[in-house]
Amino acid sequence: MTDDPDLTGKVKDKLIRAKEQWAKDGRGLTGQTARPETERLPPGQRLTKDFPVLDLGVQPNLTQAEWSLSVAGQVKRPIKWSWQDLMAQPQQEFLNDIHCVTTWSRYDNTWRGVPMRALLAAAELLPTAKYLMLKSFDGYSTNVPLADVDRDDVFLGHTWNGAALTREHGGPVRLVVPHLYFWKSAKWIRHITFMEKDQPGYWEARGYHMRGDPWPEERYS
Repeated sequence: MTDDPDLTGKVKDKLIRAKEQWAKDGRGLTGQTARPETERLPPGQRLTKDFPVLDLGVQPNLTQAEWSLSVAGQVKRPIKWSWQDLMAQPQQEFLNDIHCVTTWSRYDNTWRGVPMRALLAAAELLPTAKYLMLKSFDGYSTNVPLADVDRDDVFLGHTWNGAALTREHGGPVRLVVPHLYFWKSAKWIRHITFMEKDQPGYWEARGYHMRGDPWPEERYS
């Protein structure tokens, strides 16, 4: 196992600066709100049949044998899962929509993966665990409230639309939190820290919302 995989590509400094400017300008905001119970498409979103590739420009070149996931922080039982450990966990099929903060949405994605509640049970959270910090092999990070992963529809995904999740989309494994903007669904996930207090991740420190609910347009802070 390695926490220092080969990386391909260069950091997209221009894109990162542009997305920071979007936060300052409120790009994509409509001032509207909607409810997922009555509206399938959140405000300000447009449908696409493509699956756009968005990252910081650096993609880890990880094999399944090289991938691992560690869990620490406010837990009774720290975890270090290999690919074999992940595949030994309960596996489940999922169907969901994706909503990206850059205003595209994609309906009816099929996945296979490990329910996040299986990881929560294995780690035996302490009562002080309220938030998660997700860290990826490319150096990316994002924060998520515990309540937003302690759900039936949140999972560690390794298969998308019947095929192994490709590198550009976060393979071998990414977290999928479908009810939040997709920047919260960390690609190439390698570590989860359970925290007592919330902290900003990569985009949250650059003007993006700490939670990221698409229906009330929680795009920016």
